[in-house]
Amino acid sequence: MTREKLTKTLAAIDDVNRQDPNTILINGTSQVKELIYGQQMTDCLKKYWPEANELLQIAVRAQHIKRWQLKRTEFNEGKSGYYQWRIAQGKFHAELAASIMIDQGYAAEQAEQCAAIIRKENLKTNSDSQTLEDVACLIFLMHYFDEFATKYTEQDNEAKIVRIVQLTWSKMSTQAHDIALGLTLPDHLAVIVNKALA
Repeated sequence: MTREKLTKTLAAIDDVNRQDPNTILINGTSQVKELIYGQQMTDCLKKYWPEANELLQIAVRAQHIKRWQLKRTEFNEGKSGYYQWRIAQGKFHAELAASIMIDQGYAAEQAEQCAAIIRKENLKTNSDSQTLEDVACLIFLMHYFDEFATKYTEQDNEAKIVRIVQLTWSKMSTQAHDIALGLTLPDHLAVIVNKALA
């Protein structure tokens, strides 16, 4: 594996995500949503798992590659439809990332290993799959928790966001728990986390 091949693969993933029609406000500036998300994921991995291997680095960047392609509305309503959508998304992201890796010169075996990480296979026994889940959960808490909390607080449904935090927490490793507890969250979000963990 070479640094050049990794750099080109990450750039190719960014090129796909740059096509996202959805935007997000970052410090008052409109940014391409999934492009920013991929970069946030990479930044988190570099900070807390600086020794991460090459395949994990690609998986983390490709976690939401072309996420706008499969729309939630194309699946049934309710919890079962939601899980079907999530599983389909994972397979789609994995296949697209693997095809990009092969285009950039990675072996099929390496591409499939990376795809398995993105599908989060063997979550509790595959350390790379677990780290990907940890990074995703931390990015939610760091960058997207406030939006979720505001949405459900406005609906007078704090219990819903407390359950989401509890579910997120259950997916994380002990290391990720320690990192999350060290985050400086706004007071109103810290209150929700404390309720969830009580």
